[in-house]
Amino acid sequence: MTRTTPPASLLARVFKSAAVIEPFEVKAVILSMLYFFFLFGSYSVIKPVRDAMGTVYGIERIQELFTGTFIASFLFAPLYSGLASRIKLSTFLPWVYGCVAASIVVFYALFAFGEAQDRWVAAAFYIWVSTFNMLILSVFWTFMADLFSRTQAKRLFGFVAAGGTLGGIAGPAIATFLVKLVGTNNLMLIAAVGFIVTAILVSMLAHEKQNLQAAGSEVQPTTLNHRLGGNPFDGFVLLLRSPYLLLFALFLLLMTWISTIMYIQLGDLITKAFSSREARTQAYASIDLVVNSCAVLIQLFGTGRIISRFGVNTGLLLNPLIMVVAFIAIVFSPVLLVLGGIQIIRRVAEYAVAKPTREMLFTVVDQASKYKAKNVIDTVIYRFGDVSSAWLSSFILPFGVTGLAIFGVIVSAAWFPIAYLLGKRYESVRSGEQVSGTASAAK
Repeated sequence: MTRTTPPASLLARVFKSAAVIEPFEVKAVILSMLYFFFLFGSYSVIKPVRDAMGTVYGIERIQELFTGTFIASFLFAPLYSGLASRIKLSTFLPWVYGCVAASIVVFYALFAFGEAQDRWVAAAFYIWVSTFNMLILSVFWTFMADLFSRTQAKRLFGFVAAGGTLGGIAGPAIATFLVKLVGTNNLMLIAAVGFIVTAILVSMLAHEKQNLQAAGSEVQPTTLNHRLGGNPFDGFVLLLRSPYLLLFALFLLLMTWISTIMYIQLGDLITKAFSSREARTQAYASIDLVVNSCAVLIQLFGTGRIISRFGVNTGLLLNPLIMVVAFIAIVFSPVLLVLGGIQIIRRVAEYAVAKPTREMLFTVVDQASKYKAKNVIDTVIYRFGDVSSAWLSSFILPFGVTGLAIFGVIVSAAWFPIAYLLGKRYESVRSGEQVSGTASAAK
């Protein structure tokens, strides 16, 4: 089918100049950005609340919260896969965000009518938010990989990611400036409304995918108007049968070790520096605000060009290289100012380049692996990385921030070659080929 290209609008010309976006892609890109804006903005409102609740439970016992999160993620993954097997995807995906909104309202009621400083309610909230946050982000990027083709992803994923970063600016700004005015609990209601808007945008984007396919435009050929079939444990099976997905899982495991080490180091120093829950919430929110403000310009104007010019391997190798240098710096100067600055640099590189690059790797896998195996990797494997590194860090913590930094240097050095091998495997996949969750297809 030959697609007739209408004259480009002013908005389309601006988008094409900024990030090489074709006119027929503009609506899908805008909806995707709005989707990610409300998704990540809503999460960013509730994230500093979660982090502050972690300090209520006790930062010195954070490994217990990570253990609870891993167990919850392990139990929730088959439930998610089972529902995706039985509910049409175009219906299932919006309901993911609707259920998240409902759960936040339940916790709002618990905090509003119970004891605000109850350590166990705080722990339950921390665990639940840490469980669903990886799920909602996994669903977003799965949808993106199921919407845009491999060649589109290289051009568009950075620009789409900017929507999340703008949400990451709005969310911490709301948390920073309103927490003392409305209180921590009422921030939860703001986040719940944002997730409801997100669910509506998912439905609109699913309809736009149908329109693009009907017009013969370049998008993934899959449809959302069906159930995936299979059983609740397909995600684990697909992962174990695919060398490509296993290599990605190992890459993500080492990445989570690095981010968890940084999180524990930063949490320890923030707890010592600030005494009240509101002050800690504001400190976390301020860091998020700086990170996202710096990242958004790179995403809008640089990510697509960087990846198109230098390839996926460059994006994957960027953070391992940064972290080797960063942990060496922490060894010599383990103070809040240095650690906070390094955390900002790491997360800017992660959001602007590494994360969009990482998600491109799933544009070459089959639909079942996108929705099932990717969910297992993004939740169970990620949280296993959290809990394992948290317990390792608890043994190293008596040696201080310097001991954690030395451990970080070692992990970063191991992370580098894994990133290189994963990038080479992706680049070796021929145009039009798909990597399925079977051993034969992944060879």
